[in-house]
Amino acid sequence: MAVRRRSAPGAPGQHFLRSSRLAQALVAETSVANADLVVDVGAGAGALTRALVEAGARVIALEADPALARELRRRFAGRDVTVLESDARGWGWPPEPFAVVANLPFTGSGAILSHLLGDPTVALRRAHVIVQWELARKHTAVWPATARAVYWAAWFDVSLAGRLASSAFSPPPAVTAGLLRVERRASPRVEPRDHAEYRRFVEGAFAARRPLTKALAGRVSSRELRRLAPVLGFDAGAYPRDLDARQWAGLFAFARERSRRDMAAQPASKPASAASTRPGRVSRL
Repeated sequence: MAVRRRSAPGAPGQHFLRSSRLAQALVAETSVANADLVVDVGAGAGALTRALVEAGARVIALEADPALARELRRRFAGRDVTVLESDARGWGWPPEPFAVVANLPFTGSGAILSHLLGDPTVALRRAHVIVQWELARKHTAVWPATARAVYWAAWFDVSLAGRLASSAFSPPPAVTAGLLRVERRASPRVEPRDHAEYRRFVEGAFAARRPLTKALAGRVSSRELRRLAPVLGFDAGAYPRDLDARQWAGLFAFARERSRRDMAAQPASKPASAASTRPGRVSRL
């Protein structure tokens, strides 16, 4: 059976899978089990939604386009499918463990992934998503690293699992697509509670566009970097893009420990003088 629904005016960058058999094959590779909660982002005409229901999943189908959402509700009435008319970029993910299986709208797919993978305390177990090939290739490459990929890889293993020709979609996009596979790591490289600080550490270094000795100034000294380089396996003159996720996590752990030592070494603040705490006295600024 082919799915040949063309994208609606309100769904820019949305390209639907033409074949339900392809959708079934993709779902079969996701390890979705009976009663698993799965979110289908940008459900569109429902090819993946149908395959997920047939696999026994409980499905939340997100679709921003009102006409498509209405059609999904009609088509899956009486099935274990909750259709929500919502933009995934601002939607609150389920509190219980869940997976994502989706053919993401090509427009905004990077923002959707950032929202999905940006907070490791979210209960995401795994994701299999179709995105533009260049986006998938860029964020799964060992080198050059991106700040986004380094951050994600602290808690998730992200890999490129396949390639789909434009002829697999209707309407066909101008570019090929990649299948991105995301699996939560059994052992995180960074504690989830530290994710905000880790994001600032990594993004700040990448934004500097300078060698590590300059990009990490104030957090890790040049001398410390020269000592860490052979231990973590990078070159002392490296740029942020030259380090992989493991090396970045090691640098962050060192910088945090160094900061703790510096804080502990600081002398305790002196108690306020009696004059400064005397009632009725106002200090001049």
